[in-house]
Amino acid sequence: MGIQYGFVYAHPDDETFLSGCLIRKYADEGNAPVLLLATRGDAGRQGLERATDKSELARLREEEMAVAAEVLGISVVEHLGFPDGQLANIDFDDLVAGVISFLQRYEVENVFSFAEDGGNGHPDHVTISKATTAAVLSGKCPSVRKLYYAASGILRERGLQPSIVVDTEQGWSVKAAALKAHATQHVAIAKYFGDLEVFPEVRRWEAFVLGWEDGVMWPEMAGRQ
Repeated sequence: MGIQYGFVYAHPDDETFLSGCLIRKYADEGNAPVLLLATRGDAGRQGLERATDKSELARLREEEMAVAAEVLGISVVEHLGFPDGQLANIDFDDLVAGVISFLQRYEVENVFSFAEDGGNGHPDHVTISKATTAAVLSGKCPSVRKLYYAASGILRERGLQPSIVVDTEQGWSVKAAALKAHATQHVAIAKYFGDLEVFPEVRRWEAFVLGWEDGVMWPEMAGRQ
């Protein structure tokens, strides 16, 4: 077993949107990436298989996530089960505790999550980013050595450059297959990636900025001082 990589996101499909090829890369290198999702995505768009209620949609999305995980080589998927779309309104300490427990349980060394703006401002994305940062900074996850944030506008504005960049062109068939697994979300997926049979040049890169390493926040910026 190599380095333990842990991905912490808000909803099923976040992992594929932001890091599908990166996860598959780590899996192919002999690692066993693990994934924590704060919600089951029960408030998401209902696709061709329309659910009659949130409980059924949650079940569908868990099933879709399991298929996507197999495609990407994710060894473990856990759902905290908080209400989709409501992360900003739940007890923040409970959310942080869930992240801490997950990172401890799998002795995660490198953690990946959203940047503080959530990439697109989605309140769930913003909140899980804050909770992941709080978990890492709590001192209760001694295995963690690095925390990465998905490259976003707020990080670029600060002049921070990605330290991990993956060209998804070669692995597009895998990423597309994982996206297709999230069938209930086909409207959002098509809006972002277009026709999955055609490689989307505009979505070519998966990129992450190193936000914390061995007790130092924004090590890239610290190195400039």
